[in-house]
Amino acid sequence: MHDAIDIYDLRGLNCPLPVLKARKRLAGLPQGARLWLETTDPLAVLDIPAFCAEAGHLLIETMALDGAHRFLIQRGA
Repeated sequence: MHDAIDIYDLRGLNCPLPVLKARKRLAGLPQGARLWLETTDPLAVLDIPAFCAEAGHLLIETMALDGAHRFLIQRGA
């Protein structure tokens, strides 16, 4: 599986905007699609995993970057 996964740039947005925008973007993707979210919001390390659990998405990977975080999410049902 070598398909490129889009990166949704949410840097510079603060809570609750990263989760709200991620919800909308994921809703437009087919089930099983994957998306990287990149955010500078320090609360995202709590908010994104909670959002995934609540919405039924799979949080595959979390990565710390210089001043940011990246989350790989697979859209659930």
